[in-house]
Amino acid sequence: MNSPFQKRLSFRLTRNTVLLAMVLGLLLNIIQVSLDFFHASEAMDQDIQALMEISHSPASQIAYNIDARLAEELLTGLLKHPAIVDARIVDPEDRTLAAASRSHNESRYRWLSDLLFGSERFYSQDLRVPQLVEIPLGELAVNIDTYHYGTDFLNRAAYTIVSGIIKSLVLSALLLFAFYFVLTKPMLRVIEGLREVSPNEPEKARLPVPATHDEDEIGLMVRIINQHLDTIDASLDKLRVAEGELKNYSVKLEREVEDRTREISDKNLALQRGNRALIRAKEDAVRRARSRANFLASMSHEIRTPLNGVLGMLGLTLEGDLDPAQRNRLEIALNAGQSLLGLLNDILDISKVEAGKLNLEAIPFDMRSLVEECTTLHAQKARRENIEVVADIEPTLPEKFIGDPTRARQIINNLIGNAIKFTDQGEVRVSVRQVGSDLRLDVTDTGIGMSPQSLGKIFSPFAQADTDTTRRYGGTGLGLTLCRQLVERMHGQISVESEEHRGTRFTVTLPLPKAQHESQSGERPSPSLAARGVRLLVPHNHPHRHSVERQLKAWGFFVEEGYDLPAGEASETPLLIIDPNDPEALSVAQTWPSDQVIVFDTHVSTDFNPLWQRLALPVRRYQLYRCLNKAAGASEDQLQLQPVMTPARLGRPAQRLLLVEDNRVNQIVAGGLLRKLGYEVDLAENGERALNALNKNHYAAVLMDCQMPVMDGYEATRRIRSNPAWQHLPVIAVTANVMQGDKDACLAAGMSDYITKPYDRQDLKNVIERWTLRRPQDG
Repeated sequence: MNSPFQKRLSFRLTRNTVLLAMVLGLLLNIIQVSLDFFHASEAMDQDIQALMEISHSPASQIAYNIDARLAEELLTGLLKHPAIVDARIVDPEDRTLAAASRSHNESRYRWLSDLLFGSERFYSQDLRVPQLVEIPLGELAVNIDTYHYGTDFLNRAAYTIVSGIIKSLVLSALLLFAFYFVLTKPMLRVIEGLREVSPNEPEKARLPVPATHDEDEIGLMVRIINQHLDTIDASLDKLRVAEGELKNYSVKLEREVEDRTREISDKNLALQRGNRALIRAKEDAVRRARSRANFLASMSHEIRTPLNGVLGMLGLTLEGDLDPAQRNRLEIALNAGQSLLGLLNDILDISKVEAGKLNLEAIPFDMRSLVEECTTLHAQKARRENIEVVADIEPTLPEKFIGDPTRARQIINNLIGNAIKFTDQGEVRVSVRQVGSDLRLDVTDTGIGMSPQSLGKIFSPFAQADTDTTRRYGGTGLGLTLCRQLVERMHGQISVESEEHRGTRFTVTLPLPKAQHESQSGERPSPSLAARGVRLLVPHNHPHRHSVERQLKAWGFFVEEGYDLPAGEASETPLLIIDPNDPEALSVAQTWPSDQVIVFDTHVSTDFNPLWQRLALPVRRYQLYRCLNKAAGASEDQLQLQPVMTPARLGRPAQRLLLVEDNRVNQIVAGGLLRKLGYEVDLAENGERALNALNKNHYAAVLMDCQMPVMDGYEATRRIRSNPAWQHLPVIAVTANVMQGDKDACLAAGMSDYITKPYDRQDLKNVIERWTLRRPQDG
């Protein structure tokens, strides 16, 4: 197959070489023509200047003698020069003494000459005679037509360029033939040899080396091609051997594929049977989950109903007159019942989380107050075990966060209770601070710690570090499981670090957003009070010192130390905060102004000066604020909190409530609590009797049990709401059922609010006041 002439290597080499040579020759020609242009222009000037020099002497004599005839002869002689078109002699007053001229030469190429040299040039020379050099005689002026010189230059330039092009074309032809015979023709022979190689038997072909090309690149290429043909020959031999082996393998593989296909078919049938079994197992698990949920709801109601009676009766009994032994036994029973209630709540909460039925609130709440309440709640029990509970809260912590305060309280209480349980002595420190946009809570104890093997199962339900821990400290292992589940539901993280006999630290990180319209706390001493400063006589290793000192500095107090007595007036002395277990601090306090001393209330000794301010531990910010202001002279009225307004304090007659409850024990418990809160109580055993009572009397609110004989609370509430006269009557559900669906069912039936059994006095009081104080009483 012949390749096109334009595609041949010789043609492309020749074309590229000629193009390069032509460009280079053209560039050299342009340089030569440019040099010739400048030389022609200079030669034109020199030629005219020489002619003017020759004509200078006769022209000067003519101008001196004012000989017009000789002047005309001289000027006519100058016009014989082919370039001069105008010549004249001018006197000193610029008057023409003699002049001669002729027309310009015309040609179609004149425009190019004029473009390069201009159409004409003017030359002049002053006329003087040697005898009178100082006297001007005028000047000789000449105009020349540059076309004469331009024509010569253009002829030379055209010859230079055309001869260069012809040389390049001749060179191209010579190179084309040379490349063809030296390169292209031998290459074509090699290609023809390759074309004759059979595709089926390439190993039998070998290429001949073209004559006179044994040692050049073409010969080297042919030798390399022959080497590759040798390699192909060896490879084909190996390929034939491999093809034979492959055929044997193919036969074996076919048999193996058939065997595996039968195995896969059998396994597929088994998998289908397994899938059907899994589907049946899933359906059975769903049924079991529903049964468990129903069982938990029933168990909650059945356990909480008698437990409500037990705890309520114990609480009512403890409010009476008892001797110490009886009170101690009843308090033990009450604590045991509350522990049982906590265990029941943990089991139900875990079941809610696993079933996806635990709903979280998103309301503003005060995290500082919540942590302080939790630490205070556990402090008394911990102090009996020789353990200090410390609230270490960052002073700049925002006042309000958006979240679920109930679940946050549950997490904190579980972690603190767990830390106290496994700590024999030392302290439990609750640290709270904001890290970026997250809230970080650390609960650190100095307890028994855990081994690395125990850390892996600490959050598993019903699991503790080991069986010895369970026997020694008790517990079910549900608290930390519930904490982990609640933290994860709040999109947070919980982690634990521990070392045996060195304590444990639980870290909870919650992404709680700060409330947008956060109110600024008023718990900040005045600048005049802060200016007095505080002398802190508390050992550096005291567990509560750091939190107190940090809060004081955040308020702007200057905190100093030292046991030296103050100098100056008493009113100028700083306030004194002491640890009563430090004898030296006590001796300083005895000499200090009594009303300016604040003492840590450790419940160890009670024989302090009655004028000293007692600061309860763990420290709460509001209590510290109150002690500082009172020590500075604020009156009790100014520091007194606003009392809770009960019906009796509002100056109104006791309101009448209707308690709808079928259980006699619960009637006694709830009735006793309500009467102690200042309400009159009527009883109804079921919903039907409740409707009869409403027809006869006016009530401020109805406390409605849900599960009752004859007519349950749901039906009774629906009938109440169907009566226009009772549309706005508060109906508060009081039930032992605590599942999320139970609350929704109560609200769907038309009930106003929802509280659970066992009765909590404060919750009961808050709910009733929320609904009875908001509606006007009919006369």
